[in-house]
Amino acid sequence: MEMGRESRWEKDAMTVEIVFALVTAVALAAAVLAVALALTLVFDLSGSASKGVLMGGALVGATLGLWRLVRVLYRFDAKRRRGH
Repeated sequence: MEMGRESRWEKDAMTVEIVFALVTAVALAAAVLAVALALTLVFDLSGSASKGVLMGGALVGATLGLWRLVRVLYRFDAKRRRGH
């Protein structure tokens, strides 16, 4: 195999890893938002308090989802560069 050329197996592995990273990032973000929604329902928050908790949950969820996406793809790239 020539250097710089990826085999079909490597391309397929990269595609699977990207899909895995996206799915787990979305699942993590949704779980954090669900916890925020549950808090607003359990504590019967309304008005600006409810909106603040939901916005905070959305922000934290998006941040953690992005962190998960980057972390999974970075680890895959590092592992690929080591030749595993």
